[in-house]
Amino acid sequence: MSGAKKIAFFDAKKYDREYFDAANKTHGFSIKYFEDRLVPDTAMLARGYDAVCAFVNDRINASVSETLSSYGIKIIALRCAGYNNVDLKAVYGNINVVRVPEYSPYAVAEHALALMMALNRKTHRAYYRVRDNNFSISGLLGFDMRGKTAGIIGTGRIGRVLAGILEGLGMEVLAYDLHPDKDLASGAGAKYVALEELYARADIISLHCPLNKDTEHMINAGAIAAMKKGVMIINTGRGKLIDTKALISGLKQGKVGYAGLDVYEEESEYFFEDLSSSFIADDVLARLMTFPNVLITSHQGFFTSEALRNIADTTLGNLSEFFSGGILKNEICYRCEKEPCLKKQGKRCF
Repeated sequence: MSGAKKIAFFDAKKYDREYFDAANKTHGFSIKYFEDRLVPDTAMLARGYDAVCAFVNDRINASVSETLSSYGIKIIALRCAGYNNVDLKAVYGNINVVRVPEYSPYAVAEHALALMMALNRKTHRAYYRVRDNNFSISGLLGFDMRGKTAGIIGTGRIGRVLAGILEGLGMEVLAYDLHPDKDLASGAGAKYVALEELYARADIISLHCPLNKDTEHMINAGAIAAMKKGVMIINTGRGKLIDTKALISGLKQGKVGYAGLDVYEEESEYFFEDLSSSFIADDVLARLMTFPNVLITSHQGFFTSEALRNIADTTLGNLSEFFSGGILKNEICYRCEKEPCLKKQGKRCF
């Protein structure tokens, strides 16, 4: 292993080591796992390495980029799909950034369904009630999902899988996407509509769109006002798709009947960490957790064995492509935010 390329792996958890060590048997990298997140104060740990592997809560800003570049690091491999934690402008021209564009749409779609069903039938509350020897079912009334209307915002692979699941439950499925999927539109049940119609008609709304300047806080006070009274909102996408203060206001007024959140705007300080001996200093998150009709999970939608295996295989495959001089099919480029990437013409971006 002395001649193997060295990878500095940040924000490492036990499950990361398990799946990446298994996948690395076919790649032969020398991986050093750091529990620390990649931030300006920890970027120095990457000295002497050939590449960096980062996750959603690592902060790759201009300072980190400058430090990594000074060490001669030319590639950052994100083991996730989202990249809003990366300053693409800062790294452009100096460091290549690759990601895992898809790992298991079934994992996330099925977790969205789990949130819906738990909130509807209040199984999370029933679990604790029965453990206290309270077998009353008062207050646990749910509704049949069959015959209700679901609204899916964002019909990439995850949104399409969820549409199929909800159609199977007998729900009417409305969809919204800036780039409608013709195959989904021609399928039984799913129908593309304007966002305003989706808000007005949907009993359950599930978010599966990317986070960008157009979608940040798309679920705000105005959007909530346009929704049906008692609407269920599910977010397994990105935390900042929802203005949390507006959501809290909607919950207090009874406009929002349920909220299932696998992501949160300021989750980086809390999610993936054990803070059971501490307290929640974030007053907004703490308030959100007081509602009995809110179910929060800690960004675990991706967390299945199949997804972790795909993430490890794709991440290490991305690194192998880079070090062998191949075209990086999963590269993120600052130019792609502005114009078609040169990579799409079979050329290197930089």
